Amino acid sequence: MSEKRCYYEQLGVEKSASTTEVRKAYKRLALKYHPDRNNGSDEATARFKEVTEAYSVLSDDDKRGRYDQFGHAGLEGSPDVGADVFSHFQDLFSDFFGGMGGFGDQRQRRGPTRGRDLRMGQRLTLEEAVLGCKKDLDLTSPVKCSLCDGTGAAEGAEPTACSTCNGSGQVSTGRGFIMFTQSCPSCQGAGAIITDPCPQCDGSGFEEKHRTVTVKFPAGIDAGHRLRVSGQGLPGTRGGPSGDLYVDVSLEPHERFEREGTALMTTAQVSFPDAALGTKVTIELLDGSSQTVKVDAGTQPGTVITVPRKGVRNVNGRGYGALHIVVKVVVPTRLSRRAKKLLRQLDDEVGPVDSATDRK
Repeated sequence: MSEKRCYYEQLGVEKSASTTEVRKAYKRLALKYHPDRNNGSDEATARFKEVTEAYSVLSDDDKRGRYDQFGHAGLEGSPDVGADVFSHFQDLFSDFFGGMGGFGDQRQRRGPTRGRDLRMGQRLTLEEAVLGCKKDLDLTSPVKCSLCDGTGAAEGAEPTACSTCNGSGQVSTGRGFIMFTQSCPSCQGAGAIITDPCPQCDGSGFEEKHRTVTVKFPAGIDAGHRLRVSGQGLPGTRGGPSGDLYVDVSLEPHERFEREGTALMTTAQVSFPDAALGTKVTIELLDGSSQTVKVDAGTQPGTVITVPRKGVRNVNGRGYGALHIVVKVVVPTRLSRRAKKLLRQLDDEVGPVDSATDRK
């Protein structure tokens, strides 16, 4: 028995190749050597099985790790390495074709298929989250090929009936007295094979395009929330609708405010005399307006002043949270001789601190 070739060599990629690079290499070779595109050539079929087996290992992190460390010996005993190559082909091609151009998921059959959903993250400032905003999000994702209009076939060419299932999209297999019907592993249930693929999309029916999607973030949205933008996912196949775009929200830290749900927290620094005698402080809010609050005489450090309905609007539009202002008493660190003398006089006048009161 001849020794197996290196999986990386079979796909024509480096050992450092990313999963995306491995998939692209496999897609190109699988289309090239697929038996239905080579009149059932034994040589092409053997090569097709080789590259599919290589992909089944290099696309799996666990198997790839064992292969990188121990070579082919590290995969001995793995039940799905070297198994029926067409059953692998059924799953492997659906990973990056997703029902496109005649190589889709077996479960999609031949009818219209909804496109897959997309997911991305978006970081907002606290002001944007509290007040609401609109943002133009840049995406690079598959769209219908402009050259073949999504058919996957070259100009003037048409998909041909799959020779494995005779165009039905299904095959039957028997185990004892029981017959099983499943989607054809060669055409993935499409009933047709693209023998002359579009040169622009390589037969997939799709091409990568940059596009901009405008998304409205409602006032009160918070970190961990997810927005659904209908119809902005991947396009459907065979006339099916597009999937949706899901945007996961995160928040940037703010230099003056912290947020807990619909509540906003901030601090107000007051001098020792102001804390003792009472004063007023003005807080600039996130919308640019100002809120003035009274600091009562004798206010202690850490006292929280609450202003109702000056926090964050509930994202469903029902009411507002509160603004909580934590008072910080600023103790001077550099004092003149006169200031020290006055403070000693004040200390004598006020008298000793009640430790019981101080602990409250």
